[in-house]
Amino acid sequence: MVREDGKRNFVLVEDDGEETSVFSGKYPRQAALKAARRLPAAPSLEDVDGKATIRLRERGTDKVHVYEGWAWIEEKDDDAPDWMDDEVTRANVSKQRIEHIES
Repeated sequence: MVREDGKRNFVLVEDDGEETSVFSGKYPRQAALKAARRLPAAPSLEDVDGKATIRLRERGTDKVHVYEGWAWIEEKDDDAPDWMDDEVTRANVSKQRIEHIES
């Protein structure tokens, strides 16, 4: 279901089928990036050795968006605010497919 501000809610589906967290965004990729930032982060982009499967079910539909995601740690940008930690977690995702849940 699309909210008034254009954002949609996506529920993280675990391997056992349990739905745990809700991420929102105008597009599924935005929600997948938010979910990927919660993955265990590699020390740097060059050290990323594996990708996790992220499955997001769009609320109100039978669509499950499947992504491969990975995360790493970087130094913060020079123009970042002072209150921000010196190291930040970055993430990237790659869409694999869309599945449909059978009722």
